[in-house]
Amino acid sequence: MPRIERTAQVTWEGNVARGNGSMTAASGAFTGLPYSLPARIGAVAGKTSPEELLAAAHAGCLTMGIATELTQAGTPPERLEVSCRIVMDEVEGQGHQIVASQVTVPAEVPADLLERADESCPFSIMLRNAGVEVTISRT
Repeated sequence: MPRIERTAQVTWEGNVARGNGSMTAASGAFTGLPYSLPARIGAVAGKTSPEELLAAAHAGCLTMGIATELTQAGTPPERLEVSCRIVMDEVEGQGHQIVASQVTVPAEVPADLLERADESCPFSIMLRNAGVEVTISRT
């Protein structure tokens, strides 16, 4: 696979408590996606947060890996629904840290294929290398 580079631009206005910002992907996939501190720590009110984007990225990456493994096994998926919850918590002496990524996948995904998809998912690898607990459960 070739080297992959992607770019996003972020604009922030005001102080962190009352300010807000927007995120735009260079691809045009999203433009002016609003985010704020209140959306990060409380009521989202139609705005996103870096943690929510990380959850989407991890779930999206793992889902593509599962689809690849299923296809290579001769059973390409018709539809996969995967969810991810990113947990940020206070770590003593280190401030707030991403401490967990909890992924839920369909029960019908065979365990061996799921394990291979997880082991090759760049987001799972990055998070584990950073000391984040990555768990995958099946529904």
